[in-house]
Amino acid sequence: MQRCSWSESEEIYIKYHDQEWGVPILDDNLLFEYLTLETAQAGLSWLTILKRREGYREAYDNFDIYKVAQFNENKKKELINNKKIIRNKLKIEASINNAKQSIKVIKKYGSLSNYFWSFTDYRPIVNQWESIKKVPAESTLSKKIAKDLKKRDFKFVGSLTIYAFMQAVGIVNDHIKECFRYQEIIELYPKIFKS
Repeated sequence: MQRCSWSESEEIYIKYHDQEWGVPILDDNLLFEYLTLETAQAGLSWLTILKRREGYREAYDNFDIYKVAQFNENKKKELINNKKIIRNKLKIEASINNAKQSIKVIKKYGSLSNYFWSFTDYRPIVNQWESIKKVPAESTLSKKIAKDLKKRDFKFVGSLTIYAFMQAVGIVNDHIKECFRYQEIIELYPKIFKS
């Protein structure tokens, strides 16, 4: 069974690749979770974040956007001292800020899902990479979304971070063509995107 080669080094990677990566997500709290984890990952490996994911879920009230938006100074201090997450003050402040900005987006677009998926007309971009070496780190679309998010005062949302987010939440299918998940995910689309 062939997988994308980046996923084969650790069991936690394999599980993430085989069950989650590239599957389209429409749930707002889950989108916020991925956005928060991707912004936390900046400058670190994704493996570092995956190993702390349960710690993040616990610390961030299962990524309930409305609860995170209410985090106060005491909660911020608690997060900065929490060894189960990345204790970077700027990233923690950005995550709380991004929850607040997400609520504004939800008010305007009806949901975070509507906002992100509107960039692709509510359909995933299906790439056809022959090799993992061909997969880009960013795209014209990730630059456009990053620019729009920054205009809305989101933090730690550069083009590279947003492309990784797009891959994770299935806005782009970047599994290589030979990977067993490539076609499996395509076959999920009619179930996820009901006409």
